[in-house]
Formats: sequence, structure tokens, C-alpha cells
Amino acid sequence: VIQEAIEVELAELLEQFSNVKTLSGQRAVVRNGYLPEREVLTGAGPIAVKVPKVRDRSGSGVKFNSAIVPPYVRKSPRVSAALPWLYLKGVSTGDMSEALSVLLGDDAKGLSANVVSRLKAQWADEHAHWNQRDLSAARYVYWWVDGIHTGLRSEGSDGQCLLVIIGVTPDGRKERVAIGDGYRESKASWVEVLLDLKSRGLQAGPLAAVGDGAMGFWAALEEVFPTTRAQRCWFHKMGNVLNALPKSQHGRAKADLQAIWMAATRADAYAAFDRFVTIYGAKYPKATGVLTKDRDSLLTFYDFPAEHWQHIRTTNAIESTFATVRHRTTRTRNCVSRATFLGLAF
Repeated sequence: VIQEAIEVELAELLEQFSNVKTLSGQRAVVRNGYLPEREVLTGAGPIAVKVPKVRDRSGSGVKFNSAIVPPYVRKSPRVSAALPWLYLKGVSTGDMSEALSVLLGDDAKGLSANVVSRLKAQWADEHAHWNQRDLSAARYVYWWVDGIHTGLRSEGSDGQCLLVIIGVTPDGRKERVAIGDGYRESKASWVEVLLDLKSRGLQAGPLAAVGDGAMGFWAALEEVFPTTRAQRCWFHKMGNVLNALPKSQHGRAKADLQAIWMAATRADAYAAFDRFVTIYGAKYPKATGVLTKDRDSLLTFYDFPAEHWQHIRTTNAIESTFATVRHRTTRTRNCVSRATFLGLAF
């Protein structure tokens, strides 16, 4: 099938240049045999392919390069994509070849530990390039923000924290806005991230930002983009409240908390809020205090279209996206470079 697809590619190229003639009236671009046969590793194992050659008798330099099997490629895109996936799932660099041999058989050629090392360097370069992109035309309606504590060590740091922003554009498209690092989600670290966005042309913050209770980001946001509304993440807030309650109360309290953020109107949410405080306040003031201190910012989402509520009540957009990064970093105990750390996250 791959060989047939390559032949179709060649036929399209020859058709494209069919009107180009030599002085004697013959076609200028014609077939000219094949390159030496080579094996390409696919998800089904190694497959032998022969890529055709063309001859351009007009001297224009027309060449045939297959998009399916580009020059020098020894692995299909599917296999190449499996390498970072396996790495993020916790397979170490040294075990990569063995893991792929199990999946693809003993013919898993060219997939040594060095392949993953080269990939990590490539990811770092891609992140560095992406982190310099122009943002003058960027506009965002919402941001999801989180600091992801990894436990990794790098040069001069005992612990790295990923500072991540994912945004949604006015046309509903989600995209990465920032992937940086800092020290324990401090205000200074977040200010640096936000000012970097501004320096690359971002003219305004989003209408609302969704995040947990880490004070560093909110203080930085107030300083850099003061008009952006704050929406505290209900997932994190519920966890904080339940941690202040005995386990015997968790089932009932969780349902009572859900009654707040699932309420059809803000008025109903306030009523459910007050009911929770009445039920638990006397015996568990710490739990109700954790909830009431963010009363207004927990209900900001009611000021936006109802069809958006389920998306902007929590930071699930980040939690789900970076689950594999958390998984990978729990298995990486050695010291890593800052570039590798950010490239891995990117």
C-alpha cells in the first residue's frame, strides 16, 4: 500500500510537469528508475520501499521527494509519535529500545536511547522558538492558569514549578499561551511570565482567568492585567474544603458544594452557599472559612454566557492536558536542565 501511494505521488508530479517539453518536443520530466531499496519502520513492522527518481531534461532541477517517505526517513510518523508518548508515560531513555522491541518486534531498528535524547533536544528548541512568537494579534476570552509542582531539580534549583497558561480565543479555539517556570508560584515569577507576554505584543488580558488559590498569580494579574476578572477553580476549592472536614462528612459535603456551583442562577448559588455555611459552620468553622473567603470569585462565572460555565468553573483544561507531564516528572528523579524541563512540558 505504501509503495502504491508513492507511485501515485510520482504520477501527480509527472502530470504537473507534463506540459514542460524539451526542444525536440519530448517531455522534460520523466521517470528515471528507483533509489536503492530501504526499510521504513511502521506500526506494522519494517516495510521495504523503493522511492522512484525523476530526470529533468530541461535543466530546471525538478526532483521527486515523497511526502509519505521523505529522504532519509527510517521511521513512519506513527512510530516517531510513539517515542515521546512512551517517554511521557514513564519509560526511561535507556529502556526505550526494549519497550519498542516488545511493541514492534526485534526489527525495531534505529530506535536507540540516543533517539530520545535527540528528541528532548528538539523539544527544547521548539519551545524556545515558540516562546519568542509575536503576540500582537492575539486575543483571549478566558485563561486557565496553574502552577504545576513537579519535584524535579535543575541547575541552581531544588524544585521547579511549571507556570502554565492555556487560553481560548474569541472563535473558541484553545491554545497554549505560556509555558514557563518559576519558584513556588511566587508573584515575582508570575509577573515575569505576564510581562513577557506583554513585551511580545499582547495588548490585553482575557475577560476572566481561572485558577486555584495560589496568591502569587492573582497578585501578578492585578499588577499586569488589572481588568481581568478572577474565577477561582471549584475543583481545587472543593478539595481544600473537604480536607478541612472529617471523612465521615465528605459524601454529604461534596453534594452540598456541588449544589452551589451547579445552581441555575447566581441567586440560587448564594442560597446554597448560605445553606452550606449554616450546616457546617458551627462544628467546622475552618472548612466554611476556606469557602467563604473566596465567595465572590467562586461565582464570577455567572457573569458570562451559561454555555461557558462548565468550562470556566475549573482548571480542568490544564489538569487533563498536563497529566502526562506530571506522570513523567514523578519518574524523573535526576537533575535536568531548564531547557529539557520546559521542552518536556511543551
